[in-house]
Amino acid sequence: MPRRRQVTARRARLGTELRRLREAAGLTAREAAALLGADSVQMSQIESGVAGVSEERLRRLAANYACSDGELIEALVAMATSRTRGWWEEYRGVLPVPFLDLSELDHYATFRHEVAVIHVPGLLQTEAYARALFAYMSPELPKSELELWVEHRMRRRSVIEAPSPAPYTTVIHEAALRIRVGSREDSRAQLLRILEAAEADHVTVRVVPFDLDCFAGGGSTMMYLGGAVPRLDTVVRDAPHGTALMDAEAQLGHFRTLFRKVEDASLDATKSRDFVHQLTKEL
Repeated sequence: MPRRRQVTARRARLGTELRRLREAAGLTAREAAALLGADSVQMSQIESGVAGVSEERLRRLAANYACSDGELIEALVAMATSRTRGWWEEYRGVLPVPFLDLSELDHYATFRHEVAVIHVPGLLQTEAYARALFAYMSPELPKSELELWVEHRMRRRSVIEAPSPAPYTTVIHEAALRIRVGSREDSRAQLLRILEAAEADHVTVRVVPFDLDCFAGGGSTMMYLGGAVPRLDTVVRDAPHGTALMDAEAQLGHFRTLFRKVEDASLDATKSRDFVHQLTKEL
């Protein structure tokens, strides 16, 4: 199959999973390539997402890797054969690649779990909130670029607003609700937006108040995105050097536990809505 001009997060993950299966089978890249009548360079390109892999070749590799996980194989086949061009591709070459990777992961997620400590989650942000947030960046974005960032952020909300959306649960710390990223009016509108979103059956908003005892999860900001099978889950975290995508089995287990702890510490959905509603009265 032809080489790809730019490797997307989804294609890179496909290659990573094929490499993990090969290594678990105890085969070298050269040995695996021989199964396809290819060379080690071509195998390296497949495993890095630079080159695609056909369904027939993928199934042949899975069989020779002695992979008996049928659900995983079907999920990998879907990743390899999908030709969907998402709305985010309109921004390729214009916005930072992590923006596009997150949008793609969002699109295919079977569920979304998020923890927000300082800022309101992107999927719940209003246009004014997003604009104020991006405008605070250093160095400052040119106005035209700033508007593209905001436009992309608003379009990303489609994953929780479209028909039959995947479940979304977010735990928001009181700090994120109280920090006035924009004006007082913008802050109130943002709280109302959260309450509006929480009315949907597939959206659950929970709050961690300041006065909660024994909460040590202040550094827990993350988004956990469910894959077609648990092995294909992904964690997205903001790091000093940029956005980090994590998918190693040990990392996924750690963040599943972390989310559970933070969720257990939060107010339930009803009390959380009451809490946010009370904050709107203070503005």
